[in-house]
Amino acid sequence: MKFDNILSEIGGVGKFQIKLILIQVLSRITVPCHFLLNNFMAGVPVHHCDISTLDNLSISSNLTLEQKLSVNIPTETDGTLSSCMMFSEPRYPNSSEESSVVQCQNGWVYDKTYFKSTIATEWDLVCSRKGMNKATATIFFIGVMLGAPLFGFLSDRFGRRRLLLVSYLTTMTFAVLSALSPSYAMFGVMRFFTGMSIAGISIISIVLNLEWLGVEQRTLYGIIFSLDWTLGSCILVGMAYFVNEWRLLILAVTSPLILALVAWRWLPESGRWLVAKGKIDDAHYYINQCAEMNNRRKCMANITPRALLESVETHTDDRKYTFIDLFKTASLRKLGICLGIVWFGVAFTYYGISLNITGFGLNLYLTHFVFLSIEVPMKIAIYFVLEKIGRSPAQAGTMLSTGLFLFINMFVSKDKWIVRTIIGVLGKAVSEASFTIIFFYTIELYPTVIRQNGLGYTSFVARLAVSISPLIMLLEDVWPLLPPMTYCATAVVPGLVAILLPETNNTRMPEFIEDLDIPREKITRGKTI
Repeated sequence: MKFDNILSEIGGVGKFQIKLILIQVLSRITVPCHFLLNNFMAGVPVHHCDISTLDNLSISSNLTLEQKLSVNIPTETDGTLSSCMMFSEPRYPNSSEESSVVQCQNGWVYDKTYFKSTIATEWDLVCSRKGMNKATATIFFIGVMLGAPLFGFLSDRFGRRRLLLVSYLTTMTFAVLSALSPSYAMFGVMRFFTGMSIAGISIISIVLNLEWLGVEQRTLYGIIFSLDWTLGSCILVGMAYFVNEWRLLILAVTSPLILALVAWRWLPESGRWLVAKGKIDDAHYYINQCAEMNNRRKCMANITPRALLESVETHTDDRKYTFIDLFKTASLRKLGICLGIVWFGVAFTYYGISLNITGFGLNLYLTHFVFLSIEVPMKIAIYFVLEKIGRSPAQAGTMLSTGLFLFINMFVSKDKWIVRTIIGVLGKAVSEASFTIIFFYTIELYPTVIRQNGLGYTSFVARLAVSISPLIMLLEDVWPLLPPMTYCATAVVPGLVAILLPETNNTRMPEFIEDLDIPREKITRGKTI
């Protein structure tokens, strides 16, 4: 008796699954908050050199602030005050004295229109130190990159539910410590461990949900489940707008984990994982719980512990699967290589757009809102696309479309910000769609016994891409078109590779490695073909 058959009997979607998804939302909404937090926490407001020490000069006492700035700070070609340079001596009108231009001598003054404080203003991470500000995102995603395979390995060995609790507790601990950090060095270390911890929530929660969903409902509820990213992003924008002090903002976006920690006691373990591991009594307990909540109690007459044991006794063993098993067979090697390339491309382009949202002519909050406004209709459209054409064509199509929009935007001048914003929003939307697809597509491709290992591996590759992605913008100094060309190529090539992935639409999820070499059973209207 396959687990998908069991789910069809006890209800592949019902009160049990809805409760599971709603509980998971409490923790899932914190993931986009932390992943995109750098846009606000590390925001760099308009700034110029601090000239307050020059107020003691008698000749400056009668000047207005604007006049003081004009004689002490040079202007850029666009007429704005220089952010990093000042005159060594005030350059007064009609004065014959020459004054050289030097770097800021006494710190900076920051505009507080949007940000009361950020890590950039806290530790003066601007001008010659701006690389340290950008590095905070890279440090965080390196943590995510290492945490994903670690939590994937541990959750395949010890279970989904137990490792989710570990992820909740460690994420809260390191997030609070990062908010209390007295120095940039400590902050960087704490953000690394925050990223490492929250990786568990990112990859385990979606697997736990999809492993309790039946074949017919997987696509619809997989899309619905992905909306928590949009909800979390909306919460981030709202919190960042009203909480404009970076330490309080970190605490605010982490606070939903307190509720998630309380609700954890009602989370079930993955019945699919328990069956695959031969933990029959535990599996039967949760299956019975599911049937009771879904009003399918009568179906349990045929689903006994003995029946479960007989269905898996030829497969179950005490093996401890590792990452080596991800490349053990020819089928797994092909799958691993293709998925690695696709995940790299998806993450590289998505975060290349998401972490560079200031280049569209709108303020930070409005740009975020415009980007988010199209995500819900796009995800609804993706559901129908997945049902009609399948996973592989949809994955390839969304990535190739992302590359197309990035290519078009290369030739739109920056002064046409409306056109650039429209094209940017469309590119962000299809990039978000490709990320949505690849997450549960990967879950459908890997067998249950190594599913978390597989998602951990692909998430590792994705975070490697994210760590590199923000640094690509530095290539503007070599050639202005080099960054967008790089993003474009990294969307197109993996999009073509996605065509090589096997189709999983309306098929049973594999449970053991051997199942990959068996033709997948097609499900149509609840019947096996």
